[in-house]
Amino acid sequence: MASPPHTSKTLKLERYNSYLRRLHSTKVLNASSKLIFRVTLLIALVLILFFTLNYPPLSDKNPNHAHLHHHNFLSAALFTSSAGGDAWEKQVRHSSTPKKPNGLSVLVTGAAGFVGSHCSIALKKRGDGVLGLDNFNSYYDPSLKRARQKLLLKNQVFIVEGDLNDASLLTKLFDVVPFTHILHLAAQAGVRYAMQNPQSYVSSNIAGFVNLLEVAKTANPQPAIVWASSSSVYGLNTQVPFSELDRTDQPASLYAATKKAGEEIAHTYNHIYGLSLTGLRFFTVYGPWGRPDMAYFFFTKDILQGKPIDVYQTQDKKQVARDFTYIDDVVKGCLGALDTAEKSTGSGGKKKGPAQLRVYNLGNTSPVPVGKLVSILEGLLRTKARKHVIKMPRNGDVPYTHANVTLAYRDFGYKPTTDLATGLRKFVKWYVDYYGIQTRVKKDSDINSEHPEESV
Repeated sequence: MASPPHTSKTLKLERYNSYLRRLHSTKVLNASSKLIFRVTLLIALVLILFFTLNYPPLSDKNPNHAHLHHHNFLSAALFTSSAGGDAWEKQVRHSSTPKKPNGLSVLVTGAAGFVGSHCSIALKKRGDGVLGLDNFNSYYDPSLKRARQKLLLKNQVFIVEGDLNDASLLTKLFDVVPFTHILHLAAQAGVRYAMQNPQSYVSSNIAGFVNLLEVAKTANPQPAIVWASSSSVYGLNTQVPFSELDRTDQPASLYAATKKAGEEIAHTYNHIYGLSLTGLRFFTVYGPWGRPDMAYFFFTKDILQGKPIDVYQTQDKKQVARDFTYIDDVVKGCLGALDTAEKSTGSGGKKKGPAQLRVYNLGNTSPVPVGKLVSILEGLLRTKARKHVIKMPRNGDVPYTHANVTLAYRDFGYKPTTDLATGLRKFVKWYVDYYGIQTRVKKDSDINSEHPEESV
């Protein structure tokens, strides 16, 4: 019988070859992992570079021209964080520290907005410390807000990007800075938009305001608060001019209702917690860097583009009129209210004594028919408007506003000095410069010769 073949050497050889194959596979896998990691890192760097180059422009000329954009991406990533470490805290403190003795340290909410940006710069220029807060929402073109942000940065005003309803962020800000005052201008604006997005008004104008007051009441020291109400609270009131003593319990729009609710909420926090609160009822504020949703702004745009504009009249065919108030006059009123605001009286969330509670009209005291507004724009732009006169829809707008500013004049010397023709001339000059429009806008001398009674 034949003996079985000897297989031990063959078996060892196969085991050795199997080991070599496993070793080779491990090396290939490791090499592949390193390659994948490096490719992933390269893609990430490319994406960072892409977003750096395409970050929203902050130009104070035309926000649609990307070549005017010079924003530093790394700086933005460092300093717009909601609560971003030592460098962030240093920037917050630097911006909010006053430069003059006994200067104010003011938190300005809505600082990238129309009124907020003007007030922030005015406060900073006179030596106060200013820290901005804004969520840069898209109610209107955010690029305009970013352009205002760039202008504020040039004036050494830093804006923290965040929302009023972020309690942890607000608490962090008050931990870093002992603010003496708050100028609360952040809000969901606009009467008509409330019919499209009512929840945004409740979230910002009511919930956001309450959240701010909740943080302020526990701050030590408690800040004095000046905040933006609105002439819209007068609603269906027919007694003119509108006085702070008139009824405000008949709002004509949800926007007006939320602002009226804010006034009642302010009374509550003043009564329970000793917060010093001053409400300012603004009357149709206009001017350079204004809001694109306002009539004077989109009238200018449509007239220049040859588009028809809707000019409202009342149901009984009377002209709609507004108490148009120039931005510089409103800024003076806001600063006057801040300067005369008394200290809050609470500590640790507990009231120690009676605290100041005020409300003021800030208007121009000279209502102007919207038709007159259009006529002034036509003259400034040297272009005839294509007017479409229609009855005012039932969307919450009121036909007439007229401010009595006696109280504001008595308490902090508020006295508007800019008539509509002068203010619109300044707005139009800014508008055509900002958007880079080539047009034959009238010179100051032309306006003065045609409207001498409206010159100041």
